Amino acid sequence: MAKQSTSYKRIRALFPDHQGLARGKYLPAAVAGKGSRHCITLFALAFDRTMVPAPGARLLEGLPDVDLEFSLEDVRPSWEADTGVVVGDLSFHGEPLDISPRHALRRAVSDWEKLGYKAKVGIELEAFVMQPDGKGGWTEWDTPGAYVYGTGPAVDPVGLLDHLMATADACGLPIESINSEYDTPQFELTLVYDDALKAVDDIFLFKLMAREIAFRHGLLLTYMGKPFADRGGSGFHVNLSLEDKKGKNAMHDPKAKDGLSKLAHGCIAGMIEYFETSAALCAPTVNAYKRLRPAQLAGYWANWGYDHRGASVRIPHERGGATRLEHRMPDGAANPYLATAAVLQAARLGVAKNLTPPAPEEQDCLEHQSTTRHVPDNLSLALDALEANEEFVNAVGKELVAQFVAVKRAEWDKFTAAVTDWELKYYLPFL
Repeated sequence: MAKQSTSYKRIRALFPDHQGLARGKYLPAAVAGKGSRHCITLFALAFDRTMVPAPGARLLEGLPDVDLEFSLEDVRPSWEADTGVVVGDLSFHGEPLDISPRHALRRAVSDWEKLGYKAKVGIELEAFVMQPDGKGGWTEWDTPGAYVYGTGPAVDPVGLLDHLMATADACGLPIESINSEYDTPQFELTLVYDDALKAVDDIFLFKLMAREIAFRHGLLLTYMGKPFADRGGSGFHVNLSLEDKKGKNAMHDPKAKDGLSKLAHGCIAGMIEYFETSAALCAPTVNAYKRLRPAQLAGYWANWGYDHRGASVRIPHERGGATRLEHRMPDGAANPYLATAAVLQAARLGVAKNLTPPAPEEQDCLEHQSTTRHVPDNLSLALDALEANEEFVNAVGKELVAQFVAVKRAEWDKFTAAVTDWELKYYLPFL
């Protein structure tokens, strides 16, 4: 049970915006129970604070307030002294805010509950660590002894991971494992399996905590999908299982040859059917599509396979209570609520429509693969694919998708208008 809020001097009340940023206020503990109010037009903001006339953000309707509501019982210890932290829900005039990412995940969870199942989720998160380059920017953290699956001071010379693990434990953020990844200085940060909403709340707070702890060390921890052109990218792998009313893992069927139930196969089919459609919510930045390329083992192809890291939907070999589907396409910078909601809804639609998955991937996915289908080649095409599928849009939330697409279209327009360093270096010597 979380520490009682009355023991804190202040409460940090947070909610996720469409970009996955943690927005909110510090509230004196004595009045925190009243909640807080926030301008709804924050949902019109791009990363650079440009205001986009996005549907639902009411930019041209007076910029009214929304309410952030939470229970004091949900307040937990934070990584700041004398401060509790809580993730709340947004409402507008007493009704859940349609464009809220957390509301979208609640809807996905509820849709599965109507079918008699509890969605369970485990998140594998990857991130790079950067240090100041002395020129006002950032460069890779100096970890010359690091290697994949490394632990200890060679991969963590200042004890950053030790600090993260100790702080996460104190805050009730249950870590399953931390290790260095293939491309240094990259790390995999995995939290334990739990009910979908709780698991995503945990990863949302963990992402914020990890960045702020890194800042205390003079470092920048980034979830950007592809910060280095010559290295692999950072993903946000969503591991999904479904629990039936008896508390059993409904993905498992001991009588089936592969140990997977019909329900599991329906979920796989849905993830593949809505693969291109869900990409914008799972990979929501221009940079994300530089990670999602062929032969990168990063969730590029619309395929699935048994314990196959080249497949976008991987079926780990464990069965019984550990039976699960790992969706590998989501990007490290994805909004955790929207990416998870997209995966849950794609899986549910596959079951609802009684879809059958294609044959599992048996080729290497480095030089050969069984499919020609893949994620859209850029963010703009991904937004096109999302908007074109009315069924999926309605499942995730029509109002939310309209708002999200408007802001992301503006982001794409800024990118296409920008002159990059590559263009200058490539063309200037000759043109």
